[in-house]
Amino acid sequence: MKKILFVAALSLGSLTAFAQEGEATEEATVKVSIVQDDFSAIETSELPEAVSNAVATNYPTATIEKAYVSKKEQYKLELALEDGTAATFFADKDGNWIDL
Repeated sequence: MKKILFVAALSLGSLTAFAQEGEATEEATVKVSIVQDDFSAIETSELPEAVSNAVATNYPTATIEKAYVSKKEQYKLELALEDGTAATFFADKDGNWIDL
């Protein structure tokens, strides 16, 4: 009789172990997107006068290190500021600052 109870308990215990649901694991998904600049390098002398004036008006102590232009006639300007830091600004052909 003891053997029957032991076998019954063992059978019941093993069945419940298989009936348990496993823990759901979620994989972390990392989405990486790279925005390609469609700006082409140009000489600073090729900048429109309105853009040069906007830099001189808003940042009188800064110098234009590099200049780029896009097909939409937007300009990317890398400026060297007076305190030794560098900054990148964007302007349209009329000298208005834009956020990209």
